[in-house]
Amino acid sequence: MILKNRKRGPCTIMLLLVSVLAGSCYYDKEELLYPGNNQPPNCATAPASFSADVLPLVMSKCAIPGCHDATASGGFTFQNYNQVSAAKEMINIQVVIQKTMPATGALPPAEINIIKCWIEGGGLNN
Repeated sequence: MILKNRKRGPCTIMLLLVSVLAGSCYYDKEELLYPGNNQPPNCATAPASFSADVLPLVMSKCAIPGCHDATASGGFTFQNYNQVSAAKEMINIQVVIQKTMPATGALPPAEINIIKCWIEGGGLNN
């Protein structure tokens, strides 16, 4: 009997140690890494204009060689309002929600908010 209890001691200690170590893992929280950027944009007070805000952003981050330029090597061409507007739901998913585009890395929160506000505002040609 005493021998069996001695075998359980090291196993119990090892199990407790593993539990403590596994429980000490953490995950990064965006609001801690980027304070102040986790607030949703107020699109009613800061609407995004396609010509002034969205198109320059798309031209500099998306419509670049090897992506969504005139060659459409990225599958879509983003050179004008009609092309961008036709893909706005896909853009919303990949840029705003999943943050998997552009291929060079997610946009900064302020630029994501421009895209988000433009789409939420109806994706107007303004």
